[in-house]
Amino acid sequence: MYWVTPRHLAGDDGVLAERIGDALVSLGWSMWPTSCHTLLYVSPDNLRGAEWILAAYPFELGGLPVAWQLSARPHANSAMTEWNAYFTTGVPYEALADLLVAIDACEATDTDFGGAETVLNALSAQGWLRDVDRPHTTATDLGLSGCVSLEPMPPLIQDADPRPDLSGWQAWAEPVLGAPYLWCASFSASVPNGLVAAFTSSLASPVPVARYSVPKSAEGRLTVVHRS
Repeated sequence: MYWVTPRHLAGDDGVLAERIGDALVSLGWSMWPTSCHTLLYVSPDNLRGAEWILAAYPFELGGLPVAWQLSARPHANSAMTEWNAYFTTGVPYEALADLLVAIDACEATDTDFGGAETVLNALSAQGWLRDVDRPHTTATDLGLSGCVSLEPMPPLIQDADPRPDLSGWQAWAEPVLGAPYLWCASFSASVPNGLVAAFTSSLASPVPVARYSVPKSAEGRLTVVHRS
């Protein structure tokens, strides 16, 4: 086992489904398989959901298949979700698990989680730098291999707000400039900034994470702190 840093380049160790599934069960969420061969988890109040959708292969972000979709509804009998967040394979499961803890702890209808500064301040507190040209919307790690930015939502990202040209937080890791992405994440426009900050704060954490294997594309960018 390797203890490595930075976290955003550590990958998911091939256990993204299992680790997040365990986290959801520990929070008391219910799970059942669907007819589309996905795994659907629902919070005890039936207002929040998390679905492992890799088998359905709904669409891609940055050329990578979306693996998890998180959502919240304003009330239990609502057919439309208030917001959605999407994560591809390769995302560090610690950051996604911390986001789920934050989602579970808040009211699904809460929307007042501060402005964009909430997200950027969470990254700055962990040593990430604001982009010189876009200091109010974008931050990158010191090695320029990870980025979190407020951008127009990609195609197929669903949100309850019907207005066109909405922006939502996008995050990605690119170990080598111009090479394929390691992972991508997309938050729809209505995701509270406080929840995005929970994800980004964990993502940028300097605390090493344990991995049995590391992404080949990131091998030269990772520091092995300890082996066991």
